[in-house]
Amino acid sequence: MTQQGVRWTAEQVLALAPDDASRKAGSRLGTAGPWSESGCDGSGAVWGLCKGSGSRPYRTVLDTSGPAYQCSCPSRKFPCKHAVGLLLLWSADEQSVPDGTAPDWAEQWLAGRRARAHQTPPGPTGAAAKPVDAEAARRRAEKRAERITAGTTELEQRLADLLRGGLAAAEHPGYGLWDETAARMVDAQAPGLAARVRELGAIPGSGPGWPARLLEECALLHLLDRAWLGRDTLPEPLTATVRSRVGVPAAPQGPPVRDHWQVLAQYDTADAKLTTRRVWLYGRDSGRSALILDFGAAGRAPALALPVGLTIDAEVTPYPGGGQSRAALGERYGTPTATEGPPPGGTATEAAERYGRALLEDPWLASCPATLDAVIPIPPKDGDDTWQLADAHAELGLPIATATPSRAALWKLAAVSGGARVTVFGECGHRGFTPLTVWPAGGREGVALT
Repeated sequence: MTQQGVRWTAEQVLALAPDDASRKAGSRLGTAGPWSESGCDGSGAVWGLCKGSGSRPYRTVLDTSGPAYQCSCPSRKFPCKHAVGLLLLWSADEQSVPDGTAPDWAEQWLAGRRARAHQTPPGPTGAAAKPVDAEAARRRAEKRAERITAGTTELEQRLADLLRGGLAAAEHPGYGLWDETAARMVDAQAPGLAARVRELGAIPGSGPGWPARLLEECALLHLLDRAWLGRDTLPEPLTATVRSRVGVPAAPQGPPVRDHWQVLAQYDTADAKLTTRRVWLYGRDSGRSALILDFGAAGRAPALALPVGLTIDAEVTPYPGGGQSRAALGERYGTPTATEGPPPGGTATEAAERYGRALLEDPWLASCPATLDAVIPIPPKDGDDTWQLADAHAELGLPIATATPSRAALWKLAAVSGGARVTVFGECGHRGFTPLTVWPAGGREGVALT
């Protein structure tokens, strides 16, 4: 334990690694052998010299309150294997990484971080903020809205042609039809519509029952088109939601909420162009849930990394829109601390009802956060491939979504349970429940399933 914070677990450290290769390489460096002059202090700083192939050791320094990393090695991965190895050593061996005073080379980087943290950002690009031309911004917004309106009108016609010709015809063209339509939506500056159109292309080959799933998604896309075309008649929160779903960028709004935010889950999704990191937080005092998004180029991990099991004292500012969980992470205070167990949970019925209420504010919401208390994971039986979370409070259960990160995660969930009740945090939606973190009965530390 540090003076102000807590030493992480090995699982929390490995969750920060950008890929499997970095996890394996970092694990090999997580012993005292290659390290010298290692130490840490109560502010969350960790430093050390790692012997490499050259004559000079690599200088590695970390700020666990960020977390942030600096290493003199030439690796372009972030964090590099040396940072992962040093964190593993720090988490497991207090004698090898004792409390102390940072050397000059480490203190120089740490002092620079502290100085930047106390500076007021001059603008989004780091340069002096330029006066905003409100009239020019208004004209750009109007021009974009006109393009999106033209795009939604064209998309409505294409959906009508699809339904008129019969859904069976969608099985033959492959992705070409959908990619061309998605490109038209990109030209219309509606990336949200483009993403939904691309998802339609994967449905015809998704197995039995695909026509019903395709019809469902087409109906939601039609609803979004009509909502955009009639946005002037909608309540303001729903209008903000429609703009967000279409892909119009928006800034966080409203006063920031300072709280002790518990990190419940962190996982990445990727496509050909972008890696998206999702971090779920729970406000211990406010009882609010917040979804923090961060992005990285394809093949590279996003910069933001918050290991499951920590609590941060920070400000969070919500984004506009009805039923919106997304928020922006603002200023953080002090050093992360250990959590004191899972957040308050409920039954499977309550989770499903909460998702139903959320759909009233955002009909396109795929899922919402939920913590299930006293559930038991049930593996598939009699040839069925569907897992379930059985509610110990009643004869009810939730099917586990087929999009769950991996089958190995489900067996990890079953192993933690051992047939007993557990608390599970995840996302509850129309496809089922996606478990992300599990706590054994009476346990204080969560086990990440991603």
